[in-house]
Amino acid sequence: MAVRKILKIGNPLLRQTSEDVTESEIQTKDFKKLIRDMFETMRHAEGVGLAAPQIGVLKKLVVVGQDDDNERYPGTPEVPNQIILNPEITPLSAAGEGFWEGCLSVPGMRGYVERPDKIRMKWRDENFVEHEEVITGYRAIVLQHECDHLFGVLYVDRLKSTKLFGYNEDIDTAGKLLD
Repeated sequence: MAVRKILKIGNPLLRQTSEDVTESEIQTKDFKKLIRDMFETMRHAEGVGLAAPQIGVLKKLVVVGQDDDNERYPGTPEVPNQIILNPEITPLSAAGEGFWEGCLSVPGMRGYVERPDKIRMKWRDENFVEHEEVITGYRAIVLQHECDHLFGVLYVDRLKSTKLFGYNEDIDTAGKLLD
């Protein structure tokens, strides 16, 4: 396993659309290593999720997972470890109350984004088994954020206002201005 370099905003790979993962790809040693590396990279950076484009791999692959004691997002619920291939998201609610999002590709900053807090997601797992689930709350926000990366979208593209964007040391995770 290896910690991979996370691409930062401005890198053109982050703005491209990823390709679907095929069933034959998931059988390879390289693909299995990619998944292990993504989890290790995400944990090393104290992230909640990581999309393959963030490490320069233009494939529709996302990993997520967070204990309930994540220092970057205190007070947020646990997100189970999950491997997501070729996701399709359908909003089931209007954009609701927002969340101060951060991103490993936009280090040291946060911005206020309003997203639907109820979605239907279809995806395949690491065994290429198809799943469909209605997902709500914080987990729905996390999954939308990560899946956006697969289509070249960063959370800064979805800011409610550019006035609601700043450095972590100036805005806490609840979005309050710090003294």
